[in-house]
Amino acid sequence: MAVTGAAGAVGGYAVELARVDGLHVVADAAPKDTELVGQLGAEIMVARGDGVAQRIRQALPQGVDAAIDAAVLGWQIEPAIRPGGQLAILRRPGEPGVTPLSGRADLSVRDVWVPDYQLASDKLSQLSALAEQGRISMRVADVFEASRAADAHRRLEAGGLRGRLVLTF
Repeated sequence: MAVTGAAGAVGGYAVELARVDGLHVVADAAPKDTELVGQLGAEIMVARGDGVAQRIRQALPQGVDAAIDAAVLGWQIEPAIRPGGQLAILRRPGEPGVTPLSGRADLSVRDVWVPDYQLASDKLSQLSALAEQGRISMRVADVFEASRAADAHRRLEAGGLRGRLVLTF
């Protein structure tokens, strides 16, 4: 399985959940994130950015069975996926900032829309159990007192976080 955006929140959890399911993971990472992505469970890491699909194919010439596109690369990740493979997209085509797909007939596209799962308490319970067991991480970038919520918001807006911000009350 390939995961784009593997150092981010969604991509990082995709890597961890794939490993929990016993899948082998190839993921993209910036040089500064290689160690983190490896700790999350990626076995093969390739440089992120333009040409990532070609780098995945260099590492795995047969291609991957499936990819989760947390970096919203759209058609750019498709060449990494073998014929008959699957692609999970996390943002709907047509949304601002979403790269469209090519429409490859031999590719099964799964639209994973987070609001569809907001009432799926069974799935949330499974995630909670995995976190309690230490099988997935609780990535916390920083903790702020509630009185410093504005500082936390500025930090979030600045981007580049590798974990969540937590407000304490």
